[in-house]
Amino acid sequence: VQLVESGGGLVQPGDSLRLSCAASGFSFSTFGMSWVRQVPGKEREMVAGILSSGSSTTYADAVKGRFTISRDNAKNMLYLQMDNLKPEDTAVYYCKTFLSTTGGSWGQGIQVTVSS
Repeated sequence: VQLVESGGGLVQPGDSLRLSCAASGFSFSTFGMSWVRQVPGKEREMVAGILSSGSSTTYADAVKGRFTISRDNAKNMLYLQMDNLKPEDTAVYYCKTFLSTTGGSWGQGIQVTVSS
């Protein structure tokens, strides 16, 4: 299993970013997937999850209306569109299998920093 995130970086409040996760080594289309973020000293938070078919999604209250999770099963890709970013969105973001904050397979993580 390999999950590789890309698209992070430093942005200003109000800006947008799109994270991508390239999946390989497993049957991507049969797995629910999620984005989890981690801030040092704080608990991990699942910000968004999506079922294997893409038919259903779930979001943390903190990001509802601003983040959109999607997937392309033909390309083995997972995405997280992040709009109207806030400083409190600063974290390392991980792509992982299953809709949870533990277990499964994880990417290496990518830093998102929102600062003026």
